Order: sequence, then structure tokens, then C-alpha cells
Amino acid sequence: MSVLTRHPRYAVFLLCILLGTLFVLTTPTVPPNGFRPSATRRFLHEEDLRYRDTLRGREWLVRKWGPTDAGVEPFPDPTSGEFYTLWDFFLPSFRCPHRVERIGTLGDGGKWVCGLERLAAQPARPCTIYSFGLNGESSFEAALLERLPHCSVFGYDFSVAGFGPEVANASASAARAHFFPYALAGADRPYAQPPAYTLQALMDANGHDFVDGAPRHPHARRPAPPVLPVGQLQLEIHAWGEHGASFAAFRKWWERLEAAGLRPFHAEPNLVYVNLVRGARPDLAEYSFMNIRGDHALVN
Repeated sequence: MSVLTRHPRYAVFLLCILLGTLFVLTTPTVPPNGFRPSATRRFLHEEDLRYRDTLRGREWLVRKWGPTDAGVEPFPDPTSGEFYTLWDFFLPSFRCPHRVERIGTLGDGGKWVCGLERLAAQPARPCTIYSFGLNGESSFEAALLERLPHCSVFGYDFSVAGFGPEVANASASAARAHFFPYALAGADRPYAQPPAYTLQALMDANGHDFVDGAPRHPHARRPAPPVLPVGQLQLEIHAWGEHGASFAAFRKWWERLEAAGLRPFHAEPNLVYVNLVRGARPDLAEYSFMNIRGDHALVN
């Protein structure tokens, strides 16, 4: 007579242990954000459906204050009785499926990013960050280099001589920080002063086909291409000039970003600018977008 026959309760106990061990060994590991790859895709799909409520709300707000794009004043006169600004039409209502955190110094210079832990968890896959318009302050880039030791930062700014002291004085990450005094433009002008290149030309020159993060300080005038080779985009928008002076032009530009798969998950008005230039319109704002398309760390 076997021990299992003589002690049936022991047999049941042993069976429970075996089943528990099998469950542990066969259960897929859940990533730190709590989402499996398929769950992340499903979350993004459902979130994009909810984002349509934002688009419908935009249409309603235009009808209220317009009633067409041409009738909407981006920043109405305080005496007009119209209680809105341009930014109310373009809310960062999309939820990134990963942790959202502010990187860099508090105040001017820091930026909101999504899923930094996802990049940190992929040390075998080199990541690339492009930064345009450094303006002598590089706490954001320095923090990325420290948190992501397998990543490189490519900085572009024709108005300064190099990265700010936060990167320039950090010898440990110096080999991963690359600076060029070039401007970003809609067409290549290598012999101009300063030299100007498209994003695609810069990526080709560096041998890159994808950028994990691209902070930029534009003047709200460069449309996004149909397919973007970036995971996320941190953008300081200056809503003035050719494409920022009218609501219709700004909306057309913004909706080209949306059509290319970019979704805003955070926004921060530049109140430092408003404080420094008393009486200025609140027409500077920092936006963070994630790309819901492609096959990168944030979506898969």
C-alpha cells in the first residue's frame, strides 16, 4: 500500500502544491506598469475612443464662441466677456498607460514625460533622444542621461555654444551627449547661417531610424509628417506668428499632429514668461505627446 493510499489528506496536500507550482511557472510575468503587451494595446485603443469626446467638445466650443474657426479669437480681449483661451480647445486629455513624471528642474526647463521606466527596463536596446532649442539650460537632458545610462542625447541649438552646465560638467555621461549648432527647418539649408536641416536629414546623418523622445521649443509652425518615427514629443508651443495668430491656422496645425498619431497627455502653461513680460498674452505652453502608433516602448 502506497503512502498516498494510506494518507489521502497528504495526497490532496501534495496535489495542491504541484498545482500551485505549475501556476507560478506558467503565469506570464506582468510588467512593472501592470499591463501585458496586449493589455497595453487594448488600453490605448479604448483611450483613443474616449479621446473622441475631446474632439466633440472642441467642435462644441467652436460653435459657442465662433461659431466657425474664423470667428474664434485665440486670446480674446479681457473686456469682451469671452471666458476662454486658445488652450481650452486643445486639452491634454489622453491618458498615457505608464507613469507620467516631470524630469529636470522645477520651473522653467523641466518637462513631463511618459513611461521613463519602460525605457530604463530595456538596457539592451539603445535609446535615442533629440533635443532642439537648449537655450543654455540642460537639466532635462542631464536627468535623462542619469536615469537612462544606455541612452544618448543629441542636442541642437544655433544660439548657444553647447549643452548647459548640467550636462557639460557631468563627465560620466559626456560620451553620450552630442551637440550641433544647427537649426531645425522644413527644408535642408546646409550653407545657411545657421545651417538648417530637417529632422529626417539629422536622423539620416546620425544613422537613426527612431527617436524615443524629442523635446523641442518651436514657434508653432511645423506640421507633423504622416508617420512619425518618435515615441513621444515634448513641445513648447509659441502661439504667435504665421500659424499661431489665427485660431483656424493653429487648429489645422494641431490636427495634423493628431492625424499622425500624437496624443497630448500633459500641458503646462509658461507662467514664467507671463510674469517676466507683464501684460503679455499667455500664448506659451509646454505640451507632451505620446505616439499611439508604431512598435515602441510606450505601446508594446
